[in-house]
Formats: sequence, C-alpha cells, structure tokens
Amino acid sequence: MTTQTAQTAQAPQTAQAAQATQTTAAAPGPAAHQHGPRLPWAKLAPEVYKAMIALDAAAKKGLEPALVELVKIRASQLNHCAFCIDMHITDARKAGETEQRIYLLNAWEEATAFYSPKEQAALALTEAVTLLTEGFVPDAAYDRAAVHFGQAELAQLIALISTINAWNRFGVSTRMAPGQA
Repeated sequence: MTTQTAQTAQAPQTAQAAQATQTTAAAPGPAAHQHGPRLPWAKLAPEVYKAMIALDAAAKKGLEPALVELVKIRASQLNHCAFCIDMHITDARKAGETEQRIYLLNAWEEATAFYSPKEQAALALTEAVTLLTEGFVPDAAYDRAAVHFGQAELAQLIALISTINAWNRFGVSTRMAPGQA
C-alpha cells in the first residue's frame, strides 16, 4: 500500500474517531441525569412516608431550628440530594439563617468564624455519620460534639443526622426534583 493510499484509508477512520470524540465530549457524564423522577415513593409507600414524617419531627425536638437546617443542608450536600438541599435552604431562610452562612456551609471548616463551636461540632458529627468513610464514627468527632451537647441533645442530634440521611436516600434513589414538593 502506498503512503497516499494509507492516508486515504485512514482519513475515514480519523474522521469517525474525531466525530466519536466530539459526541463523547458533548454527552453528559455518568453523574448527569437527563431524566425526571423515577417514581412517587411517598404515594406508593404512604405508611413509610408517614413514619418518616413522624421520625423527622421527633428527631429535631429540643434542637435549635437554625442548627437543624444547617445539619440537614450539610448532609444533603454530602449525599448530593438536590431536592433536600433546595428544601432545607428555603427552611433555613425561614428560620432566620443568613445567606452568607448558607453559601459557606459547603466549606464550613474554612469559614469557622461564621459558625459557633457548637455548630462546628454538629457539622463535624454530621459529616462523620453521613460518610462513615472508615466504617465508624471517629471518637474525635463524637467527643467534639459531646462537649457542646448534653447526652439527650446529642441523642437527638444523632437521630436528626440519621433521619436526614434516610430522607436523602429516598430523594436520590427516586430522583426527586428540586422545587417540587
């Protein structure tokens, strides 16, 4: 085969490869969802939904409303639950939370001047319980929270964190859309 024949034979392959590369580059990545919700789980499992509502109400008893919303937003950020992030940012604003603190929440460890030591401890525990990256909640995260919360309040905080994680799993697995309550 001559050089010109080889170049001619490769030209369609090169054009096809370039087109495939452009198509791949334009296609959304695996994290992008181009479709709507999967199913209305609350309507299909109403008893579970009612139990979750009751659990949520019980879990936040005795905790400061603004702290409750910060914890819910942070867990929802970690779990990538857009529905819950949207809902709890709205609720946080209603509870008197400032825009600046909401915006900085994703980087709270770098913005400690904006959060009280008690809030920081709650956020650290939220991350530890939500991620369970090493299969357990580190003593340091638990002990940090125990300094700021009495045992009963700490039990409520752990219940709150566990509850928002359950909500997030319903929201993410069924692809609940933000802004649609």
